[in-house]
Amino acid sequence: MAASSQTPQAKGFSWKLIAPLVVWLAIYLWPVPTGLNANQWHYFAVFAAVITGLILESMPVGAVGFIGLTVAGVAGYIDPDPGKSLRWMLAGFAESTVWLIVGAFVFSIGYRKSQLGRRIALVLVQKLGRNTLGLGYAVAMSDFLLAPATPSNTARSGGIVYPIISNIPRIYGSEPGPTAGKIGTYVMWTAFAATAITSSLFFTALAPNAAALAIAKRTAGVEVSWAQWFVGFAPLGILLMILVPLLSYVVCRPEVKHSPEISEWAAREVSEMGPMSRNEWIMLALIILAMFLWIAGSSPDIHVPLLGSNFVNATTVVFIVISLMLVTGVIEFADIVSEKSAWEVFFYFTSLLTLASGLNEIGFIKWFATEYAKPLAGLSPSTAMILLVALFFWIHYFFSSITSHAAAVLPVVLAVGSGIPGLPVTTLAMLCMYSLGLMGVISPYATGPAPMYFGSGYIGKGQFWGFGLLFGLLYFAGLLLIVLPWLQIS
Repeated sequence: MAASSQTPQAKGFSWKLIAPLVVWLAIYLWPVPTGLNANQWHYFAVFAAVITGLILESMPVGAVGFIGLTVAGVAGYIDPDPGKSLRWMLAGFAESTVWLIVGAFVFSIGYRKSQLGRRIALVLVQKLGRNTLGLGYAVAMSDFLLAPATPSNTARSGGIVYPIISNIPRIYGSEPGPTAGKIGTYVMWTAFAATAITSSLFFTALAPNAAALAIAKRTAGVEVSWAQWFVGFAPLGILLMILVPLLSYVVCRPEVKHSPEISEWAAREVSEMGPMSRNEWIMLALIILAMFLWIAGSSPDIHVPLLGSNFVNATTVVFIVISLMLVTGVIEFADIVSEKSAWEVFFYFTSLLTLASGLNEIGFIKWFATEYAKPLAGLSPSTAMILLVALFFWIHYFFSSITSHAAAVLPVVLAVGSGIPGLPVTTLAMLCMYSLGLMGVISPYATGPAPMYFGSGYIGKGQFWGFGLLFGLLYFAGLLLIVLPWLQIS
């Protein structure tokens, strides 16, 4: 019986292991497209194989990315010099966003060990837990309230929202794995889908927004104030904030829908916990400190005492708070070392970040965008603009960094748009800039918080890709059907 139960798993694993190799070989042997050299095309073959492995879960996601990174580095696709190739392979491990994600996992340890996360989760369940849909709206609203003053969606959703809401499913007996569908999948996906919306709704909710506006100003002379940004996206953003918890409820189909007894139980549990403990107060103070530094440290007009400068990088804030958590005894270093999910995401996201940036470094992205844009010259301005926005949005499957996406693709798209008579370049620029937050929903590596939710265990790997495509299509349709007409009349 043991042998028969293992056979199907072995066959399935073998098929999934071979599929990425088939994809790699097929692209590798395909004639090199005009405008590319063999090196660029073969690198793309490795990247496509890695994405296939991630989708099919050929092996642990960290292993898939690590193997792909090794192959690309040994082959010398980025640089034939072995020393420089190795430095490229290791560059992602020093990327601040990667450590910001790891730090968010450590924050989660602090919430969990201090019991502050459990207390907050219990209070949310007590107030809103009679209705699962209401709980979804509470999760989305928490991100909405934090977004205007938190210019990093990784810090906001990964460092604040995720550590709190990760405590909620367990209260309902929903754990990563077989019981995730009880309520965990719904809560996690709602939080992730919501942060994509708020990142586009507020100019100050996503750091790459400022970089994109700077590019648009330099390339097409576009200037937009904070209020103009908000007003331009508000018709879609507010509608999505209303619809997404409901749509997530329909798509995720949580098993727990109404549970008044759970709300009553949560009230009793809060009462039994008694007053807040020392570690809870410390953890609360440290989170408030993190939020203050994330907000004040990102503004050149606010001086942050004791830190020697007005600017404090969001990842530096994470290091400061983790150090204080260690010093005060809220967590121990052994807790950090044993946080398996954090280090799995670390290897996975580092590999993908480096591989995706490599596509830009070798010129593949610029070639792809330029080739896509060539046939647009003979089209009507409206059709050309829609296709350019589509290119800008969906090409993000090739990126794991919104900042690098904006830097690599936005200048090309705006340059092409400027060359098409009658095309409103300002509208094109606004649609592309509004895309930056929304496109973060499409893949497990599309934006900073994505690897955290992907690695939580509550959203199946296949589910994540499917949900991402579905919500990506919804967000993209909203841009064209709501934001585009609104920009044209306002």
